[in-house]
Amino acid sequence: MEPEISNQSLFFLIIFVIVPLVLSYYYQLGVSKSVIWSTFRGTIQLFIIGYILTFLFDLPASYGIPFMLMVMIVIATLHARQKGKELPYVGYVIFTGLLFVEIGVLSLWLVFDMINFRPSEVIPMSGMVIGNSMTAMGLALERMKNEFRANNGRLLASLSLGAEPKQASHLIVQKTLHSSLIPNVDRLKTIGLVQLPGMMTGLILGGVSPVMAIKYQLVISLSIFSSVSLSAMFITLAMYRYFFNKNKQLLESAEDIKSSRS
Repeated sequence: MEPEISNQSLFFLIIFVIVPLVLSYYYQLGVSKSVIWSTFRGTIQLFIIGYILTFLFDLPASYGIPFMLMVMIVIATLHARQKGKELPYVGYVIFTGLLFVEIGVLSLWLVFDMINFRPSEVIPMSGMVIGNSMTAMGLALERMKNEFRANNGRLLASLSLGAEPKQASHLIVQKTLHSSLIPNVDRLKTIGLVQLPGMMTGLILGGVSPVMAIKYQLVISLSIFSSVSLSAMFITLAMYRYFFNKNKQLLESAEDIKSSRS
């Protein structure tokens, strides 16, 4: 039997919003409006995407899947590029990385018969891969910018001693990649022990046997781990060079980076 949540039951979810709202107001955190707006916006977005998915699931797979995947990749690109909008070509790099990661992961799923080429399977699973890859790229960009700011003196010293930009920024690239991989490694260590992952929980609630749910969860968890790792590596290795100008000099601020484009 398919589980069903009534509209009346959904209304009482407001309790989960009231609690942080009251705490925010009491401690004067200044995020009350953000909580209300985010809750409202998130709810509307989920219902809209629910109706869109219902429409897409009825379309032939050859139409519905490419269309929805492209929409998700474009939106993810626009969101992730905000973390490094001062860097040249960052939007193109993010889009290219997300596209290749998604094509690679989806190809492996289909070649090894892990899922069927149906919108109801490809779109939700691809959404998790694209979403996590988007987050990884954004975090990598943010961490890389912070590392370049924090290590400004060391970089200048290395360059003055004749080091190439690639040599001078090696430690920064290493730290950025390390910080991008560690959360995913930790998540894999505790999967199924600290919490039941979302996909597995959803399948079990939908009536799928726990063993089959675990198989699907392994597919998506390891796919996300790989895609997040590749995305972080791709954006870091592609963008660190833009912190230097054509004369191999360090660009020390966002204004310098922007002016170097012209």
